[in-house]
Amino acid sequence: MAASKSRRKFSGPSPEEAMVRDLIELLEAGTTPWRKPWDCHGGGVHINLLTGRAYRGGNPILLELGMAMRGSSLPFWCGFAEARKLGIFPVKGSKSVRILRPQLHSREDEQGGEKVLHSWASYRPVPVFNVSDLQGEALAGLIAARMPEATERPAIEPISQAEQILGAWSVPAGWGGERAFYAPAIDRIQLPGRESFHGAAALYATWGHEAIHSTGHESRLKRDLSGAFGSRSYAREELIAELGSVLLGQRLQIGCELMSHAAYLESWISVLRESPKVLLQVVSEARQAVDLICPEPEAPEALATAELAAEAEPAALSA
Repeated sequence: MAASKSRRKFSGPSPEEAMVRDLIELLEAGTTPWRKPWDCHGGGVHINLLTGRAYRGGNPILLELGMAMRGSSLPFWCGFAEARKLGIFPVKGSKSVRILRPQLHSREDEQGGEKVLHSWASYRPVPVFNVSDLQGEALAGLIAARMPEATERPAIEPISQAEQILGAWSVPAGWGGERAFYAPAIDRIQLPGRESFHGAAALYATWGHEAIHSTGHESRLKRDLSGAFGSRSYAREELIAELGSVLLGQRLQIGCELMSHAAYLESWISVLRESPKVLLQVVSEARQAVDLICPEPEAPEALATAELAAEAEPAALSA
């Protein structure tokens, strides 16, 4: 047992523990790192610097947290192996962010005298680096190639899309009063009047937050929505809705403009302190919720296959 403790102390925190530790530090400082009530380069979409492919699933949440923790303003990332081929390397002392890369498996079993092919997917953590942590002559040109032209994104288009997606959600929204909430008993969202919001981004972010809550209804994803304010289950559900709003805001290209209160920050910290695994569990549940409201487009089969082979990292970078 002593030897095991000694090795653990020497190896340091796991990637999940390090990320949760850094996130707790930001929350204790009264900062929610996903708060961005302004336009982001590239519409806030996290993409691979070299290929231009957008990261999918729950990975944008992990990358958003990682970008905030290092103070970067550009959502461009790449793996060590692929960057090295172009003479681009991480700055000494820089740290990677772990994303989850799908791996496809298949096995042929015999059932009733016939051979049946079973396929499934697993996920492995893969480190990627933000452009703020990279250096090399080719870097400036790659960044310039990924920066969108201002004319490519009319301001009204993402808002119209948000209205269409949220308006089509199966849970109706009522407007009026001074509170925003989701009522599981009647499966209904209630929001203040539209004119009460400080702007369109705040309106749709709040609507999206409550829509995320509604995905937990027993007829959908069956999350525990019974927790009272201050309870662990309440704090966990609020964190799912918060991170879900981040991902939904990215898919709708409207950002995430909500204000957090100290009581929420304290409850989230207590949830995260329980176990580093809680963060990835909550990210997964947030992604499932967003997929119900605004499904992620199917990746072309050729692209999905290419992603499995991309960004293969040496074992030495896994620490």
